[in-house]
Amino acid sequence: MNVAVVSVCALAIAVAVSCVSRLNVGVLSLAFAWIVGVYIAGMPLNAVMAGFPSQLFLTLAGVTLLFALAQTNGTLERLVHHAVRLCRGNRGTIPIVFFALGAALSSIGPGNIASAALLAPLAMATAARTGIPLFLMAIMVGNGANSGALSPIAPTGIIVDGLMAKHGLPGLETRAYLYNLLAHALVAFAGYAMFGGIGLFRAGRTSAPEIGDGPHGAPFERRHWITMAVIGALIVSVIAAGVHVGMGAFAGAAILVLTGSADDGEAVKRMPWRVIVMVCGVTVLIALVEKTQGLGLLVSLVARIASPASVTGVVAFLTGVVSVYSSTSGVVLPAFLPLVPGLAQQLPGASAAGIAMSMNIGGHLVDVSPLSTIGALCMAGASADESRGLFNRLLAWGLSMTIVGAIICFVLF
Repeated sequence: MNVAVVSVCALAIAVAVSCVSRLNVGVLSLAFAWIVGVYIAGMPLNAVMAGFPSQLFLTLAGVTLLFALAQTNGTLERLVHHAVRLCRGNRGTIPIVFFALGAALSSIGPGNIASAALLAPLAMATAARTGIPLFLMAIMVGNGANSGALSPIAPTGIIVDGLMAKHGLPGLETRAYLYNLLAHALVAFAGYAMFGGIGLFRAGRTSAPEIGDGPHGAPFERRHWITMAVIGALIVSVIAAGVHVGMGAFAGAAILVLTGSADDGEAVKRMPWRVIVMVCGVTVLIALVEKTQGLGLLVSLVARIASPASVTGVVAFLTGVVSVYSSTSGVVLPAFLPLVPGLAQQLPGASAAGIAMSMNIGGHLVDVSPLSTIGALCMAGASADESRGLFNRLLAWGLSMTIVGAIICFVLF
């Protein structure tokens, strides 16, 4: 029995299951890695377990803990509400502000999903109260949150940067972040113009008093100032002093708890353990596929349908199609990014960096689909009467992004 073929089949089954089942694919991947590695490939268990990304685990845990603390103590909510109040009821400005908020929050550390979870309910409720089309608002807030996903200090950025460095593409953190930001800004503002955003400026101001009001629109308190100072210090230290973002985040979390600024018990419950387990489990299976030469088979399959000129568009389309139904950071990118060095080698003239950027962008552009977490969070903010129509429009948008992403990546790279 060809072990490489078996390992690739195990990975394919895990990805397929992630598209149609609620089972955490990380758990399934760990089980497959154990069975295939030990009982079919004859590897010692320690060799299989060596694929566990311990450094990635600690980094993700530290960053998500710090921002869970900032969320549970109300700091992030207050920042959002105060920013929305600055719009002063201008309908045309409100969706743009939510895009900017999503990009900023996602970039400074919480990541795309946490930022969308924070912003989407407020954004959709604001849209409903002020007469802004819900579909337009979902496009802006969803793409805004996704635009900052590849920040070097955001969870998905940490995952992607680690994968690229492991496979021979270090030092591309800033480029990956900026290209992803640019792609999402292009599609978001194109959608804004196409679906009524320009007309909102002519509609005048809204008199809805609820915008930015509520308990989280209250003044900042001591715990909020301390939290913002800790987050600011982490960002500066990572950029200016090269501090390890995960360890720095753990230190910042300790400061918040010791000063009584946040409750670590509640924050630990809010950490995205499902995503962390998913990423780490899939990484173990990918490491096994690599050890059994299975990556070579996958590279050959993709190389057959692509040329040096078209490979960026092809991989963007493939990652987009899978990502519509599966986790981008937990399944799609850990499965596709390891193929980059082999594709660049088999397709002389193709840029390894361009292929990697295309995978990142193609996988993320589709995530406003209602089948993805960010799209689903936007759906949750719609009323029952509007949810069906919104679901269809967001699904059409997400599917169309597979083609749009392929075109953007072909042109850019």
